[in-house]
Amino acid sequence: METVESISLYYKPTWVVAAVCFVIILISLFAERGLNHLGKCLTHSNQDALFEALQKLKAELMLLGFISLLLNVFQGLISQICIPSHFESTMLPCKKHTEIKGHENYSPPAINNERHLLSEKSGNFSDHCSLQGKVPLLSTESFHELHILIFVVAIVHVVSCAVILVLGRARIRQWKPWEDSISTVPAGPAKVTHRHHLNNVLKKLAWGYWRRAAVISWIISFFKQFYSSVTMSEYIALREGFIMTNCLSHQEFDFHKDMVESLERDFRHVVGISWYQWLFAVVFLALNVEGWHTCFWLSFLPIVLLLLVGAKLEHIIVRLAQDVDVMKKHPGQESAWVRPSDEYFWFNRPRLLLDFIHFILFQNAFEIAFFFWILWTYGFHSCMMEKKGYIITRLIIG
Repeated sequence: METVESISLYYKPTWVVAAVCFVIILISLFAERGLNHLGKCLTHSNQDALFEALQKLKAELMLLGFISLLLNVFQGLISQICIPSHFESTMLPCKKHTEIKGHENYSPPAINNERHLLSEKSGNFSDHCSLQGKVPLLSTESFHELHILIFVVAIVHVVSCAVILVLGRARIRQWKPWEDSISTVPAGPAKVTHRHHLNNVLKKLAWGYWRRAAVISWIISFFKQFYSSVTMSEYIALREGFIMTNCLSHQEFDFHKDMVESLERDFRHVVGISWYQWLFAVVFLALNVEGWHTCFWLSFLPIVLLLLVGAKLEHIIVRLAQDVDVMKKHPGQESAWVRPSDEYFWFNRPRLLLDFIHFILFQNAFEIAFFFWILWTYGFHSCMMEKKGYIITRLIIG
């Protein structure tokens, strides 16, 4: 009883409570003011798509905070729900190591960062259920661990989204010299340049009997994503096709700037967390059973989808080149250009590829967050970490 009283707010100095509250509020205000300042900067620089992405990110953080709040509010009620003890012995992430000594069960020492406060508090709920010969549905300690998981998922998701945007912009920035080199060429010589680069694309991707075979073209597309996703010739050919198809009257159209704006619009979509991604997280937690190696096998899912999406995007370039090559063989079509179309995407839906990328980002972020959550909560040598070979493989894939 003395231990419980000593850890209650009844017996804590007021300056300690005030100091802790002050620090938490200060950190929260800094984060809130920082996001507002970032939003104002994006508005002043006319970055409307990024501003909407920031608003969506704030909404997701608010949702995570609301989930955490619900866990706090209902943890007492849920902890009083009792279930038969044999229900707690199925689908465990770790095996229970107990030895029977006389008529008592002996439990191993607690994990290195056990919260004695929560253990003492949850003891009342355990006694309530033990009187009925049952066990609590979820202990107070488990609620605290779920709070940590939500916090880690939020941090990793925000960081991964920011990293993806930075890497995407860095990739597109590499193509800026190509845009400058072609936009400064007069109309007459520009046509010759376009023809030259288009012929280079056709020579590499379309000419030859074997390249037209579906299997060969897919193999070429799969390996091409590793060493040269977009070459200068492909960029200029795609640029010409986009301008000729969508803005024929504006030959000086800044294709590079349009791609940057498209990246920002797409980022607005992938920064959120959809309902099916939350469903995946719940299924992931349910299947994290000892001996199933769920974390290890699911870590292959994002990289498989990533390679599939990358190969598909490369295959679209190959298809565009092959169709131009076919058109050029018809009379009067010698000056044919690349013609972008939705028909080159799965089910004529470009958005489907973006949905795949969205899922890849969340699933990978959740995998990394789950690893750091186990490391933080249970330690590196926890049974939930599994073997070192599994851990190293998951980290490399992530």
